[in-house]
Amino acid sequence: MAYTDTNTIRWGIIGCGDVTEVKSGPPYQMTEGFELVAVMRRNAEKAADYAHRHNVPKHYSNAEELIADNDVDAVYIATPPDSHKEYALKVAAAGKPCCIEKPLAPSYEDSKVILETFQKKELPLFVAYYRRTLPRFLKVKEWLDDGKIGEVRHINWMLSKTPSEVDKSGKHNWRTDASVAPGGYFDDLASHGLDLFAYLFGNFKEVYGISLNQQDLYTAKDAMSGTWLHENGITGTGAWNFGCDRREDLVEVYGSKGKISFAVFEDQEVVLVNESGTTKEFIEHPKHVQQFHVEALKNDLFHKQMHPSTGETATYTSWVMDKILGNL
Repeated sequence: MAYTDTNTIRWGIIGCGDVTEVKSGPPYQMTEGFELVAVMRRNAEKAADYAHRHNVPKHYSNAEELIADNDVDAVYIATPPDSHKEYALKVAAAGKPCCIEKPLAPSYEDSKVILETFQKKELPLFVAYYRRTLPRFLKVKEWLDDGKIGEVRHINWMLSKTPSEVDKSGKHNWRTDASVAPGGYFDDLASHGLDLFAYLFGNFKEVYGISLNQQDLYTAKDAMSGTWLHENGITGTGAWNFGCDRREDLVEVYGSKGKISFAVFEDQEVVLVNESGTTKEFIEHPKHVQQFHVEALKNDLFHKQMHPSTGETATYTSWVMDKILGNL
């Protein structure tokens, strides 16, 4: 295919908002073999400003024009999830590789449509579950693979936060708009952890959940709890509540010979406790947190090493999320 016939892959970004300023945009410029040649935002003035500040040659206010640009070899979709399917299908129709922000889509059904479309066209599809490539979580994987806590028995994750001023004000926020993100902050945040669990502990076999809106501050749900079983017999539980009096983020992994603790979002140490004592390691994230994720895109597209976060793995995560939300 065309994108393998060159030493450089030229990217375009649809949705050059906050997430692309530091987290994800710069790596597409910094990674050897990649160039960022075009950006798109519906607000033409903001698109032009982004392009000027980041030295991007082209900017658009129309996504179709960016997708059709012959100078754009591959597309990164960084818009809210309700538009992922629309843009992804257009990228697929143009025959270009694509990376999509997480979650892949607001539902498992839409995720399946995106995945199957790219599979039929034999096009690479990636999703920005970048924690699969961060050294901090790879340390946890190393401890697990080395048997530091013996056989893994159970995982528990508690994630809570207080309602923000925007939440309480009633002002529109796409992250809590049920038409964009039915699970609210669960879609935006819990997706990262659940995807990471599939990577660390293997596929889920059975998933059950309860979800509701306790605060009535917005249309999306704000309280969820789940229980699950991995295919290898590991059990798991989780609770995600966005109306508590404190912010808490704690994953505890219990094994036959020890325990590992870490946070999915908080900037904390990973902690190992076993018969040898307590080991604590703080592994700093890179300034551009998607740097390793983007470098892994390059390795996959140039056939060096498969990327850990694909359309297939992300569709699986969408299934887990919909099961907890009671949508399946």
